Amino acid sequence: MSITKVLTFTKDSQAKLIDARGPRFGAIMTTALLTVVIATESLALLLIQLTIFALGAFLGPHASPYAWIYKKVIKPRLRGDIPTEDIRLPQFAQLVGFLFTVAATTAFLTGATTLAMIITGFALAAALLNAAFNICLGCEMYLLLTRLRSALSSRSNPEESYRLPNL
Repeated sequence: MSITKVLTFTKDSQAKLIDARGPRFGAIMTTALLTVVIATESLALLLIQLTIFALGAFLGPHASPYAWIYKKVIKPRLRGDIPTEDIRLPQFAQLVGFLFTVAATTAFLTGATTLAMIITGFALAAALLNAAFNICLGCEMYLLLTRLRSALSSRSNPEESYRLPNL
């Protein structure tokens, strides 16, 4: 599934479902890596996370190294029902993470190390929320944007688009 398919925000009866525990494992790994990035101010580690986010955003969450580790090491040890979720939500979350790490990398390369660490801190906070509390901010953003787009497209005239519903 390509990122352009994700960004269309369309309803799809053939939506691909993935094991919802995989992205949470990825959030745990991301939390650990970004913590080390902030502690060491390591551009190399930030670039590794940037690459991981790029793979997840543009090829799908299943294409990241974290997904491979989850599939090969963690998933075989889990028992019980497998919770599933639409792949578009975590893929959009990976895109948001990618944009944050692009901004942090740009700040780092321009010499604004403090700004780079602040931006990385925001990405770390989002990953930590997902890892610890199963709250995916990128997924919630996707749902909010989908509802907003649906509300705006259902307006019969342009004047009504200024009166947005409570989301």
